[in-house]
Amino acid sequence: MRTSTSDRGRGASPPPAHLHEVDGPALKARLAEEARAAGFAALGICRPDAIPEAMGRLRTFLAEGRHGQLDWMADRAHWRGDPAALWPEARSVVMLADSYAPAQDPLDVLRHPDRGAVSVYAQGKDYHDTVKPRLKRLLRWLLEQVPEAQGKVFVDTAPVMEKPLAQAAGLGWQGKHTNLLGRDFGNWVFLGAIFTTVDLPPDAPEVSHCGSCRRCLDACPTDAFPAPYQLDARRCISYLTIEHRGPVPEEFRPALGNRIYGCDDCLAVCPWNKFAVAASELRYLRQDEAPALADLAALDDATFRARFAGSPVKRIGLARFLRNVLYAIGNSGDPALLPSAQAHLEAGDPAVADAAAWAVSRLREGT
Repeated sequence: MRTSTSDRGRGASPPPAHLHEVDGPALKARLAEEARAAGFAALGICRPDAIPEAMGRLRTFLAEGRHGQLDWMADRAHWRGDPAALWPEARSVVMLADSYAPAQDPLDVLRHPDRGAVSVYAQGKDYHDTVKPRLKRLLRWLLEQVPEAQGKVFVDTAPVMEKPLAQAAGLGWQGKHTNLLGRDFGNWVFLGAIFTTVDLPPDAPEVSHCGSCRRCLDACPTDAFPAPYQLDARRCISYLTIEHRGPVPEEFRPALGNRIYGCDDCLAVCPWNKFAVAASELRYLRQDEAPALADLAALDDATFRARFAGSPVKRIGLARFLRNVLYAIGNSGDPALLPSAQAHLEAGDPAVADAAAWAVSRLREGT
């Protein structure tokens, strides 16, 4: 995991409390205006100790092994489960939601098995590179108003449980699919956090408004939800195609369909998306139509890096990407893709060679 980005004196002792005395409600209102001007869909504030239940839930999740190969979750659980321990000097957590709502039906590509389905969030530029600079600008503005204050920004790469904090800050709630969703913006959002020594008025936490709906649970191709509001990452297609190292268990391969990076099924069917706001960053929008599997299978390291420069897809590397493409080819039922799979039977990476053999076998069985 990369460390967080901080402004103004990493690890320095905070200034005396009286220097942080500000007109909290007025400053918060102005901060919200600055956030909207920066393109954020929503802002909410909570205390660092606002999620006392998080540590217990995290420990249960880890004890049951539902994190799979995500060893970093266990390695830094003491910080992840207790935001107040991550930076004890912090007095407020400013949570921000950034919309990446798609302009078209994200499930349409699943009806085209000769093309690869890439999760909506990864179709444009890497959100780390778009959210973090705007968070830093917002923090700089805040520090200009309270010069003695300190702050740090976090975007997904530090041990911060953004979704529980966002719910505590009133942005929305964790739905039955465990993702954050809100009545004002649906569930197509990235989350960012600003920890600061400025004492800002907190918002009331949000509660679930899922009711009896279970569309997200029923839509999951691999039954990755043991119960509402619970996720077993080991069965999740997003985890399997992005985080899982080595061959994907054969029981899940047919369910992958043509999903080669992530999965949007549970997000796409949520009825709260009728309130989704437009993506704030044009760079989030689709940069390319669903790519042809034959073209993707022909990529080498140089062309892979060039094609996905600036994209989250690049971080999984060519081998894992080809593994996923070959599973999609095996699921395509298209004999014209047989040569694309055969070309990787002698691949140096065992997972790629295994995926190629599986794909060849599947296509031959279908002819």
